[in-house]
Amino acid sequence: MTLRWMFLGVQTFMLIFLVFHDWIHLPPWTDARAVRRVYPFSVNLRNTLINTVPVALAFALTIRYLHTDIPVWVRTLWVLLYGLFLLGEYRAWWHPYWFGWEPDRLARYQALFGGTHTFLPRRGGMAPNTAHVLLHACTALAFVLSIRTIGL
Repeated sequence: MTLRWMFLGVQTFMLIFLVFHDWIHLPPWTDARAVRRVYPFSVNLRNTLINTVPVALAFALTIRYLHTDIPVWVRTLWVLLYGLFLLGEYRAWWHPYWFGWEPDRLARYQALFGGTHTFLPRRGGMAPNTAHVLLHACTALAFVLSIRTIGL
C-alpha cells in the first residue's frame, strides 16, 4: 500500500506543477510573466490543458483504485501515459540539452525559462531549469511506479 500512496503523491505534485507553473510567478523557479510575453492566453491555456488532462485522468484513476484491485487496462494506461510523458520531456528538454538546440527552440526556451533557476551547466546556451528537472524526475518515478503496479 505504501507504493500506491507514493504514486499518488508523485502524481499530486505533477498535477499541481502542470496546472500552475506557467500561471504563477514564483522567481526564481517559474517565470509566468515571461510565459505571458511569449504566449497569448489561449495558447497558454491550451498548453496547460494538453499537459494537465492526462495526468488528471491518471490521478483520478489512482484515487479510484487506491484501495481495490487495479484493472489491467488502468495499469496499461498508466504505463503508456507516463512513458509518453517521459518521451516528450526527453524530446523537449534532454535531447536538445545533450545534442544541440534548434535555434527556434533555444530562443523560445531562453525567453520562457532563461530567468529561472538551474543547477545544471548550460550547454549551447540553455539548460533544463530546476523546476522542470524536478518534474521530469517525478515523471520517471511515476513511470517506474506505474510499471510496478503489477505488484502493488
